[in-house]
Amino acid sequence: MIFIQRKRPFLKPPAAAIAVWAAVSCAAAGFEVNPDFQSKHYGLGLSRTAPVFTYFSVDSLGGGKLGWNPVLQEEPAASALRLSRDKRGRFIYSVRKPDGTDADVWTVTCRKKTIALRSEFSAGADIPPLALSFNQKSNHATLLGLMRPGERRMALPCVLHMPDMGSVRITCSDGGRTLEYDARRYVKTPFVRIAFPPATADCPRLEYKLEVAAIHPDISGLEAEPRFDGFRRSFLNLFQVNPRVQMLANNASSDPVPFTLYMDAEMACSAPPLAKNLTCLDLVRLTLDRYLAGAKGYGLVGYGVEPGEADLVAWKAPWNSLDTYPSLLIAAGLYIQNANDRSWARANYDNLAAWANKMMEADKNGNGLIEHPHSGNSGDRATADRRPANWWDTINFGHEDAYSNALAYRACVLFAEVARHLGKTGDADAYAAKAAKLRAAYKPAFLNPASGVLAGWKSADGKLHDYYFTFVNGLAASYGLLEAEEANAVMNRLLRKMADVGFTNFRLGLPGNLIPVRKADYVFHNWTNAREIGEPSLEDGSDAFGIYENGGATACYAYFTIKALYSLGRKDDARRIFYPMLESYAAGDFQGFCDNGKSKDWRDWSGGCHGYEGLLTDGYLALLAVLDELGVKK
Repeated sequence: MIFIQRKRPFLKPPAAAIAVWAAVSCAAAGFEVNPDFQSKHYGLGLSRTAPVFTYFSVDSLGGGKLGWNPVLQEEPAASALRLSRDKRGRFIYSVRKPDGTDADVWTVTCRKKTIALRSEFSAGADIPPLALSFNQKSNHATLLGLMRPGERRMALPCVLHMPDMGSVRITCSDGGRTLEYDARRYVKTPFVRIAFPPATADCPRLEYKLEVAAIHPDISGLEAEPRFDGFRRSFLNLFQVNPRVQMLANNASSDPVPFTLYMDAEMACSAPPLAKNLTCLDLVRLTLDRYLAGAKGYGLVGYGVEPGEADLVAWKAPWNSLDTYPSLLIAAGLYIQNANDRSWARANYDNLAAWANKMMEADKNGNGLIEHPHSGNSGDRATADRRPANWWDTINFGHEDAYSNALAYRACVLFAEVARHLGKTGDADAYAAKAAKLRAAYKPAFLNPASGVLAGWKSADGKLHDYYFTFVNGLAASYGLLEAEEANAVMNRLLRKMADVGFTNFRLGLPGNLIPVRKADYVFHNWTNAREIGEPSLEDGSDAFGIYENGGATACYAYFTIKALYSLGRKDDARRIFYPMLESYAAGDFQGFCDNGKSKDWRDWSGGCHGYEGLLTDGYLALLAVLDELGVKK
């Protein structure tokens, strides 16, 4: 395809150029893989034979970084529409009607930061929607907004977010409109698809407005410091809505996971509005409403897979993960506090109380700590049907799990506050007492006198399993389960161990553990290549150390270590870890795949890729540490 590009696309194009552009036919596939329009904020290309985007790249910071085109390159469906460009530079799809006249049915008008998509109804003309499809392996694009259960339609306004590229706010001239929205991962080419419905006889003219935006907390001075470019482009990376389950999920085609919803809520508390009358807290409420109505997610008993629906992984264990109810309660508490939505709290209080009671019923021995049914004993390794206690599902967490109990402590504190605000004094006192009892039991149960740091879990046989877990110690220090002097001592030992074992490449994030997990404490899930998930052959685990959850480096859960250091006033220690990570966020180095086919969300200490998702939303919680760095109150 010959296309005359202009250095200044905002100027009216010469008539001769328009004639050349319209006259030259495309290749048989009928689409163009170069931008037809480009500003500093976005690049756009359109098929010549169907209303389909062939190029869509965004740089929400206006830096002109537009060489990355994640649009799915597929042949458009047959269409009677043809594309032309008028003297004003507008792109126009027209159709020949039965009476021999032409009707302009889609008009695309490009400006510096905005795109207008205008559809006009024409009687007798078959007008297809204007479609935009992404190759998910190239970019984990998502729509962020509200959806009704069972409908693959996104209400407007909403936000198209393209991780590491930026956001596009989408509105419509006619209220109450929705976009078609779908995503799949277990197909030949994983995709995310969006379609803008055309005008109809009932609404003969529609105009959609797409506005490139950098959506992040408004903090003075961010623009002047390139270090925070990743924060400005990617603050929303944590949020992904799966259109086939209509709730927040691991990504747009992956599982909804209740045991990570608290992370969405943490991020949402500091997020600016997405659009008029739409916030990230609304997405949290949307997802909580689904769970409260009985929807299941990965980590809850009964979460299965229905053929032909979402591409999900069934939860086969006979028990819930231990971190599920704490996470849901934290998310609900943060939503209520930060949205100041007491009416929602009152309407759902009984169900929230049921979650809280189920959470604390797991304290089977009455010592204040919740326990998981899996023993966690060395050698009694969990399986696909008997899962470990928490998110770190290839490590044999069980029985009294330090991570889940830290979450349970915060959940008790927040639920007590919710109950008190609603006048439920008895419940408030009861859960404040449970929080105090859990805190009193926490350090004696998990602090390992041999290492001076908190162990990951105490198994049913009474033994501690301590692998210098960075996330466990960081979370406990962040949530106030240790006094400041104790927390400093623990962080000193953790950082000293990190130096001793030689981990210094913080651009990769942090290892979850600093010494090898023994074979007896690692879980093999019958994956194709055990080595790729850190499954050791040697009993001490050293042969697989640095791979996946056996000490692999990731941005996931690094936030809590960084947060703990900032909270303790140790800015230099925090920056030594966080500043290199910020460089990776700015470069988009936590998303995508390497030449070996593995993804960048898990790395060995040399930088080799060992992940599988392509984007793990959990890894973007650490962007919140920018607020700690700049002293912004959350």
